[in-house]
Amino acid sequence: MKKLIIPISVGAMSLSFVASSKTSKGSDRKRYSPTTHIVYNNAAVSTGSGLYYSIGGDAVGLSHEAFDNAWKGYQRLLNEGRIPETRYLTICDLSVSSRKKRFFIIDVTNEKIVTQTWVAHGQNSGAEYAERFSNQPESLQSSLGFYITHRTYTGNNGLSLRLEGLEPGYNSKAMERTIVIHGADYVDGARARAGYFMGRSWGCPAVPRKEAGKIINTIKNGTLLFIYHPGGDYLQKSKILND
Repeated sequence: MKKLIIPISVGAMSLSFVASSKTSKGSDRKRYSPTTHIVYNNAAVSTGSGLYYSIGGDAVGLSHEAFDNAWKGYQRLLNEGRIPETRYLTICDLSVSSRKKRFFIIDVTNEKIVTQTWVAHGQNSGAEYAERFSNQPESLQSSLGFYITHRTYTGNNGLSLRLEGLEPGYNSKAMERTIVIHGADYVDGARARAGYFMGRSWGCPAVPRKEAGKIINTIKNGTLLFIYHPGGDYLQKSKILND
């Protein structure tokens, strides 16, 4: 394997990119493309398709398209110095049924998925499947795009995590709408096992109550969250994904 180390600076961070290529036989040649690594805090981390397969994204049902768009935005926002805490990338894939575990926390530094669980979408976004999205207050719909997590607080739903939407027109009113991550009794594996879809929130990505504390404390204070769906015009018009 040949490696080329390219040092760069991103804001206050010093990063190095390690471009590597490897060949293999049979299906591995088709499955793995040449990868690039980003060296962060002296740890080399795969990018692109290499990271997707190294975390087992295909095996756990993480959409490759959802991951690719999340990673594209993560790279751009990282390069712009807009991700205060870069270790974790969270993907909420609203393209699949709420009966499936569609909320993924990826430990980018250590190349693994540390959490996979259920998540609710907005009451007015759809029933089993999310189909409609809005940035407007009182819409009771989910909002697509990239968010930065903020501080926690304790409210009517217990421990909750504030979210700052980064995309005007799509999720920029998240703070105004109090779109937060919180635990909910209507999001639970027992519902899925019984053949029911998850209950719906007022637009928040609500997670199982018994898992909420661990999730919130893992990704609080500056990590990146991406809420994905291929419908509508978001993927074509997101400034983070297209400019």
